[in-house]
Amino acid sequence: MPELPEVEVVRAGLEPAVAGATVTAVNVFDGRSLRRHDGPSEDFVDRMTGARLAAPRRRGKFLWVPIDPPGGSGHEAEALVVHLGMSGQVLLREPDAPRDRLTRISFDIAHPLHPVLRVDFVDQRIFGSMSIDRLVESGDVPGDLVPSQVSHIARDPMDRAFDDAAFFAKLAKRNTGIKRALLDQTLISGIGNIYADEALWAARIHYDQPTATLSRPRAKTLLAEVRLVLGKALAEGGTSFDAQYLNVNGESGYFSHSLNAYGQQGEPCPRCGRLIVREQFMNRGSHFCPFCQRIRTAR
Repeated sequence: MPELPEVEVVRAGLEPAVAGATVTAVNVFDGRSLRRHDGPSEDFVDRMTGARLAAPRRRGKFLWVPIDPPGGSGHEAEALVVHLGMSGQVLLREPDAPRDRLTRISFDIAHPLHPVLRVDFVDQRIFGSMSIDRLVESGDVPGDLVPSQVSHIARDPMDRAFDDAAFFAKLAKRNTGIKRALLDQTLISGIGNIYADEALWAARIHYDQPTATLSRPRAKTLLAEVRLVLGKALAEGGTSFDAQYLNVNGESGYFSHSLNAYGQQGEPCPRCGRLIVREQFMNRGSHFCPFCQRIRTAR
């Protein structure tokens, strides 16, 4: 599933193409990709056609594009919300380029600074979606608006408004394992299985270490490693294991070549040389070094 780096790469790729553009035509090929939209396909098409797009924004794994709907001011602030799900792709194409057979939604955009482009939402497994949603106050920064369906999602650690002290305080009150906490998008967003495993390996913390036993210095180390891992993945275009994650130009990321723990079961730990193992965890797997990442008891 695309995590923060992959979604941010898509957001950054879309920005120069869509910010300031106007939607000139919309096609919905599979209504299942509108299941989070409050209304039928015809409503989505009517509200998007003629809409003016602003710069895309992101929180955690959610991406949205604020829109000025047809008719201009006086309407409630809205946004086109994009969730990539497990296999969603947002691709920029020339208007006459062949469409992928798995294209679910497509729209043409006209921009004053570049030729007409086509935006295709391609989704193999149809877990992703597009929808129009109203924008509401985020609650922690005055004037900051987020889609209502994103309002419960915490800020991510790459966000300038992320509150480290508040995160540490909430983490200390949790009664769970540290990886479960990292995957809780209401506590800290944008981290999925891949980057949780990588950050925990870098911080030498076992995935099932109880949060209550994690000292403040170790929690700070972990958050620092989370940021380092996410930053490196961003620089390398995200993680691609197959063609299900591509950037807006249809290119793969290459952070998979830099993984130390995730997917490395049976390979030697880059730090100590013992074998990385994989254990079942929340209907997925956790990858770690049993020597470097031992569960520590509280002092």
